[in-house]
Amino acid sequence: MSLPLARFTVLDLSRVRAGPTAVRQLADWGAQVIKIEAPAAEEGLGGGREGADFQNLHRNKRAITLDLKQPEGVALLKRLAARADVLVENYRPDVKRRLGIDYPVLREVNPRLVYASISGFGQDGPYANRPGFDQIAQGMGGLMSITGRPGEGPMRVGIPVADLTAGIFCAMGILIALLEREESGLGQYVESSLLAAQIAMLDFQAARWLIEHDVPGQAGNNHPTTVPTGVFKTADGHINIAVAGNAIYRRFCDTLGAPHLATDAKFATGAARLAHRDEMNAAIEAITVTRPAAAWIEALNAAGVPAGPIYRIDEVFADPQVRHLGIAAPVMHPRRGRMELVGQAVSLSRTNWALRSATPEMGEHTEAVLGELGLDASEIAALRQKKVI
Repeated sequence: MSLPLARFTVLDLSRVRAGPTAVRQLADWGAQVIKIEAPAAEEGLGGGREGADFQNLHRNKRAITLDLKQPEGVALLKRLAARADVLVENYRPDVKRRLGIDYPVLREVNPRLVYASISGFGQDGPYANRPGFDQIAQGMGGLMSITGRPGEGPMRVGIPVADLTAGIFCAMGILIALLEREESGLGQYVESSLLAAQIAMLDFQAARWLIEHDVPGQAGNNHPTTVPTGVFKTADGHINIAVAGNAIYRRFCDTLGAPHLATDAKFATGAARLAHRDEMNAAIEAITVTRPAAAWIEALNAAGVPAGPIYRIDEVFADPQVRHLGIAAPVMHPRRGRMELVGQAVSLSRTNWALRSATPEMGEHTEAVLGELGLDASEIAALRQKKVI
């Protein structure tokens, strides 16, 4: 199968999550990725190499070991960079400069190289050398102040959203740089950060402050501005209901068997419903608790009112629509056998992505990759003896 990014070689020096997320986007669409790790790398966040997290992040790669603290290791990286199209790293800014592998250095080796950096707070500025971590970015980026129930204090989101979005934004920047290179013939520097990505993901909540000088607060399971949208009890659990606009609201009230809610002055307009949200929600829930969740979901969707279940993760992957989307994709692991990983969330009509291989063992392809650089067995053995690889 021919994959769209197969002509590009990517060097992956990244660790933890944001960088690997960016590289995963490229690898799944066919890029030839070489994952570069220190020979004595410690177990990272998320568990061991065969754990679910690591396996999901690092599929579709080859892996080599290289000690970049030794001159021979840096020299080999430069030889790899001379042949590569993309390099992705998420060292702190001072670290890569100290190692002598920052963009100004590698640009001299390969002017066509697209060099991508992901950091916690940016490559310069007052916080540039602080260590970055997703939860820190969630707090500094405002997300924790608008997540959770009012009055119960800040709450983190249940996924590393700053890491993930910084990686996805970085991958988008890399693809743009590769497209631009087709015109200019030159690579360039691509930068994203956890903090910038988190702020960008605030979207309309950020715009409320920037344009209206309105500071959003916590709204729990309620939508901050659209009422009634939130979680409602049923006879056997809870459901999500999302009602936007007066036309859908009237259909919603009819489906509840409560047309009076549509004409009551306290609830007749969006502004009125927002002002009386707690009373509105209580009136709705007094009705939704009388029937099971599945019955309400079927009736509301039939009326064109968005409603859905609130699944545990196992229930997500059992849902028939999720199965139809095929987002749980299989791959063979040499010891674990057949397993499923989380697939891509975008599809193209003529172009595919693929899970071609499970996460490699540390250094599994070191000899093969160095052989492609022209090193013979004795040279590779000497490097291993010096613990460069």
